[in-house]
Amino acid sequence: MKKVHYTNSYLLSPQHRISVNLIGAGGTGSQVLETLARIDSALFKLGHPGLFVTTFDADEVSESNIGRQLFSPADIGLNKSVCLTTRTNRFFGLDWEAVSEMYSGRSKTANITITCVDNVKSRIAVHKHLKAAKGIADIYETPLYWLDFGNTQNTGQVILGTIGKVKQPTKTEFSTQATLPTICDLFDLTQINEEDSGPSCSLADALKKQDLLINSTLAQLGSSLLWKLFREGRIEHHGVFLNLSTFKTNPILVGA
Repeated sequence: MKKVHYTNSYLLSPQHRISVNLIGAGGTGSQVLETLARIDSALFKLGHPGLFVTTFDADEVSESNIGRQLFSPADIGLNKSVCLTTRTNRFFGLDWEAVSEMYSGRSKTANITITCVDNVKSRIAVHKHLKAAKGIADIYETPLYWLDFGNTQNTGQVILGTIGKVKQPTKTEFSTQATLPTICDLFDLTQINEEDSGPSCSLADALKKQDLLINSTLAQLGSSLLWKLFREGRIEHHGVFLNLSTFKTNPILVGA
């Protein structure tokens, strides 16, 4: 029987906007922030309170970011999270927040955490922080889902996991899955030997590490998964593997 995961009921009918932490505002994060604003606009038109997004990034815009990330030459030297959030707020009429430092154990948790980071250490730290905060009393800061984006030069993956169990309906035609494994549940990240992912001096150098459209393609796939979580109230897939060289995508089935 096909397995599905039903969305946490709080996300579908909250009393206030759903809190979202977007960690990383670079190649993928800059693309994801734009799609989050579009999702917020659509949800609001459907009678939902929408989203409140806080973006975290300590980096400044450099010349090598122009073209692959959503920055212009006029943005060089500005903090990435402040630059993108200010632009998004003005364009969509929002009041989202920017934090010009990286997410840490002192940061407030949110209902949905989205990681667009380029190293294993950050993912492991986020995982520990979310697990420690899952019993928090304030529903606005209660972590419910973690959506992680990761990529190499031409491949990548998006994985949506739950922080603890999500209550599922007792009467349904499908077999239900209360928990969705996170990136840290599916893979032992401590065994990954990362290559240098430091700053690039030019766009040409940056493209040797990540292809021009890998980030935007992943951003669309992951944001579509998040949209289904809200719009349809259930999902049959909780992630996807992408190979941009062969134009192949392999969905990750719920319960697989």
